[in-house]
Amino acid sequence: MPYPQKDVNRIRALAERVAAIAREPGMKAIKKRWADVNALRKPDRAPVWCRPVGCWSEIITDSMLECTEPSLRRLEYQFLQTIHKRDIDDDSPVEDYFSVSAVFKCNPANTWGVAVGRHMPDVAGGSWRYDPPIKTAADLDRLQIPTYTYCENETHARVAQMEDLLGDILPVRLAVGPPLGATLGTAAADLRGLEQMMLDMAVEPELMHRLMAYLRDATLAAVDQFEATGLITPNNTGPMTCSDPIGNPAPDGSLSCKNLWCMANSQEFDQVSPAMWEEFCLNYQMPIFQRFGLVGYGCCENLTHKINGVLSIPNLRIFVCSAWTDLDLVLERTNRAYCIMWRQKASDVVFPDDPARVRDDLMEGTRRLQGHYYQIVLRELQTLAGHRHRLHEWTRFAKEAAEKYS
Repeated sequence: MPYPQKDVNRIRALAERVAAIAREPGMKAIKKRWADVNALRKPDRAPVWCRPVGCWSEIITDSMLECTEPSLRRLEYQFLQTIHKRDIDDDSPVEDYFSVSAVFKCNPANTWGVAVGRHMPDVAGGSWRYDPPIKTAADLDRLQIPTYTYCENETHARVAQMEDLLGDILPVRLAVGPPLGATLGTAAADLRGLEQMMLDMAVEPELMHRLMAYLRDATLAAVDQFEATGLITPNNTGPMTCSDPIGNPAPDGSLSCKNLWCMANSQEFDQVSPAMWEEFCLNYQMPIFQRFGLVGYGCCENLTHKINGVLSIPNLRIFVCSAWTDLDLVLERTNRAYCIMWRQKASDVVFPDDPARVRDDLMEGTRRLQGHYYQIVLRELQTLAGHRHRLHEWTRFAKEAAEKYS
């Protein structure tokens, strides 16, 4: 079924703007900045990047969207995000091509063999709570290792459709990577419930070990299946992990996960001891990490007392230092052997007592980071609270600080 011509015109006009951004002279410098810092080479300055997450709806409103066809409306939203990030002027790498994900059929369709449930709020924007399917140890027997089948015809049709729509503006490329990540705690909490996980580690450790072993094995099986297709594509082009190519391809030109980044965290284990975190989380993540070329570890959790465990990851490249992790201790322990992703606290940016304090905090942090390899990253913003200028302001402050202490 052909797309409405009005929608096609809108998408192609936005694609032209995105292509122009990708061709800007400064884009080469942005990509080099990321590649240098992630290769542990001195960049001209630390890269700066922000991710609006939940506050996109405050930036790109429904009234700004013109497409009526659902898939093109989603694409319109994606392109508008790229264009707005250019206006914010952070170090967002923009590619001069358009990626299309390959189509795979998962069996069972719900991935795990059991349906993950949630109790949803009665009001918009309210919080949900877990409704986990694993109520007892016996329920673990219901779990299945998912299998993935490549849908060649559907994939080719999807690529051809995008080539017809965009190919003369943004060449279309296929994107293929394993579907299950190494952050096992998120799936474990979905299946068992976060509060119950905390109890299990203390009173039902066997059940917890069985659950984590299952998630590890399911993830490794997915890696095997996707590598067997010979279709794996690089994942070193986006923010945070924009880098040099990782490793060398096989003699036939195919890639494996050894040519990919693996980003993982342990947020669900934030409140447990380092010993419990290693026993029930890190030890199950390690075999997955070993299948990849480079690893970035951490998110919003406090890793202050878990630094040694993180540094035991043999192919670690990026240490994510959240706003709750002791930066000075990270600097001391990493000793310039890793790239530090210095994460900012979103609430301090959105609700500052004094905007000048945001600039002062960035200056002080980058002063301490001087001489190390680091990124400055602001993520997890759920609202701008009506302050649409905050991201522009923060980006300007962060770039000034990075330039001063480059």
